[in-house]
Amino acid sequence: MPYKNFFMLYSMTGFGRASGTISQKEYTVEVKSLNGKQFDMSNKNLPLALRAYELDLRKLLSEKLHRGSLDCNIIIKQGGIAKPMVINTALAKFYYQGMKQIADEINIPEDNILSTLMRMPEVIAAKQETTLPEEWEALATIIENAAEALMEHRKDEGKSLEKDLTTRIENILSLLQKIEPLAQERTEKIKAKIQQLLNSYVEKENIDENRLEQEMIYYLERMDISEEKTRLQQHGAYFLSVVHNNDITKGKKLNFILQEAGREINTLGAKANHAGIQKIVIEMKDELEKAKEQVLNVL
Repeated sequence: MPYKNFFMLYSMTGFGRASGTISQKEYTVEVKSLNGKQFDMSNKNLPLALRAYELDLRKLLSEKLHRGSLDCNIIIKQGGIAKPMVINTALAKFYYQGMKQIADEINIPEDNILSTLMRMPEVIAAKQETTLPEEWEALATIIENAAEALMEHRKDEGKSLEKDLTTRIENILSLLQKIEPLAQERTEKIKAKIQQLLNSYVEKENIDENRLEQEMIYYLERMDISEEKTRLQQHGAYFLSVVHNNDITKGKKLNFILQEAGREINTLGAKANHAGIQKIVIEMKDELEKAKEQVLNVL
């Protein structure tokens, strides 16, 4: 069943449990999820009676939980009825021959051989049970309930992630606005510095005003950061729109957007040539790194 009215973000981590009774057996399903790039499920504790449905279990949980490092534990209790036991007759005979030979060699009575024989490893064992298709169908519903409980846990964790990530990106965009007046100030300083250098080394009447204007435009274009600011603004707006859309899995996309935003911030720093802008870029990088750490927890 699809998830409705879900929150903006889901965390990768969570825990879910569900129980139910099927054919006089009590089943408890526990599912735990941790961070993971893909869907990876550990089922080392899967009961032997369910081994035939391992692929079905994996498919069911991958559809419900999408991705993450999953640990699924299914506990089966018999519900007060003793499990049927079987005797490994061939193994019992093998043990008996060895015990009888020892008893004969050291001349001791064989009275206690039978009781000892029944305690030997694997002579008596619980009968291996199988899970019928109709039992699996009922169990699948319990597993789905556990997965839905895990998703609810993920949703609760996602609330704090959404708040933190939104704050980080809004901080970056706010810092970006502080660059604008500094960028204008920087441009004027660059023009003044070029003019000052020319006046120092070239007589004023020998300055070609047209050539000076061309060189100044070329230099200023190389130092221009307007495109980087525009793209960073777009990346920030896109990030927030993805955070607030109705997709369940969006962690990878958000991570890609942060990578692109990081490139623009690095270019801003490389072109800054202004102490005030460099300081703002460092603050942006700090916010970006914190956002990258958090986005790894997003489903």
